Order: sequence, then C-alpha cells, then structure tokens
Amino acid sequence: MAPTVPLAVLALVALVAPGLGVAPPGCDYPAHRWCSSRDAAAACQVQSRCPSLPRPAAAPVQLSLYYESLCPACRQFLVLKLFPTWLLLPAEMLNITLVPYGNAQERNVSGKWDFRCQHGPEECLGNMMEACLMHEAQNFSTYFPVIFCLESGSSVTKNLEACLQIYAPELDSGRVTACVQGDTGMALMHHNAQATEALQPPHQYVPWITVNGPCVPPQKHTDELQAQAEASLLGLVCQLYEGEKPEVCGGSKAPKLPSGCSR
Repeated sequence: MAPTVPLAVLALVALVAPGLGVAPPGCDYPAHRWCSSRDAAAACQVQSRCPSLPRPAAAPVQLSLYYESLCPACRQFLVLKLFPTWLLLPAEMLNITLVPYGNAQERNVSGKWDFRCQHGPEECLGNMMEACLMHEAQNFSTYFPVIFCLESGSSVTKNLEACLQIYAPELDSGRVTACVQGDTGMALMHHNAQATEALQPPHQYVPWITVNGPCVPPQKHTDELQAQAEASLLGLVCQLYEGEKPEVCGGSKAPKLPSGCSR
C-alpha cells in the first residue's frame, strides 16, 4: 500500500508550489517544507504564500535629543513630549539618546576642559549632572525618570537627591557627585561636545532633534522632522515604526511622513 500523504501537506503543496511543485532555482527544500521557515520561503520564492510565517522583528525608531539643562524649550519638549511618548510606547518601538550640551562651548585650559554654557555656570553644572547620572545608572529606564524629575522641578541642580529617592533609590547620589567633581564628568562633557559639533547639518538651536527610521537615514535632522516631532512626537514615532503598532498609535495624530516615505 502506498504511504498516505496528509491532506494538509497536499493542500500546502497545491498552495505554494508553482509549476506543479517544481522547485525554483536555489530552492533545496521539498515542497511541503517551503513554508517551514523564513529562509526556506525566501529560497523558494514563496514568502507571499506563507501567511503563517512570523513577521521579522522591526527595528526601533532612533531619536536623539541635543539639549541644554536650563533651556526652557528643551525642558518643555523633554517633559511634555518626550517623556510621555516614552511611557506610552513599548520599549521595542523607541530608542532615545540624550546629549546635554547644546550651545555650550569648550576650550582646553592648561590640559583641562573648560565649558561655557548659554545659561551660565548653573547650566553647565546641570548638563554635567545629567551626563554623570546617565553614566552611573547606565540603564535608560533608570535614569530617564530622574532626568524628567530634574527638568520638571523647581531646580535642575538642587533636586538630585529628592529625584533619586523617588525614581532610583538604588542609585547613590554620591557616585553622581563624585563624577561631576572629577575627571569623569569632564570627559563625558567633552564627549557630548564632540557629538554635538559633529552633527550634520550643524545644529542651529536647541532642542535639536535627530531621528532615523524607514526612509530616514541615521541621525537625520530636517526642519520637517523637527516640526513633526514638536507637534506630535507620538504620531511621528507611530508612523515611522514598521512593526505591529500598539493601540495607542490608533488614536495619535498622524503627521505627514518625510518626503520619499510611504505607507
């Protein structure tokens, strides 16, 4: 008696096999395995006929914020736009990089870096505190709520202890202070200065936002993207993300995508 072939396999062969089951060039899989994996489907040119295949993981939208700790517009964007958007979206949708420096200037004085900030020495201190906080905490979900607390409070430079107690009690404020007062803080600010000066196009104001995602090369800034981020950051990220979107994206205002992008 001939072996029995399951009906499901026969149906699959009929569904996916072009030319009565003849494998296309480069396909080394039997017809009943063409939909067994993404590699097999690609080799046998049947991706569109394999609806059960898992979708590939989508890359997160990358957003970098170049800012100053005491800049009113920077604080407004971080507190009212960036932080709420981060809270609303799944972690895999959005990666954020914070670069506190902005319109500051640095110079080398007798082998040591000296910084001059747009809003004075207090802002330089705030920039370095936040840079050191990131360095010591490492984990974004640990330090971002603390920075939000600092930027939304009455004083960026005087509320570190209180903000740490609320949002990151496991982090010792003494470590952050030691960083600020030592060579590490200077090195971190020098790094931020270099990153800011390397921007293309050069930054002209703060906050300065760069984004990358589909149709948007890495670390791109345009007036259009800046305006969209400031008007509806949630809507922009939802539009740029290529993966499955959460329910919150359904109610967000969808901005016009950058030129050359489509959905």
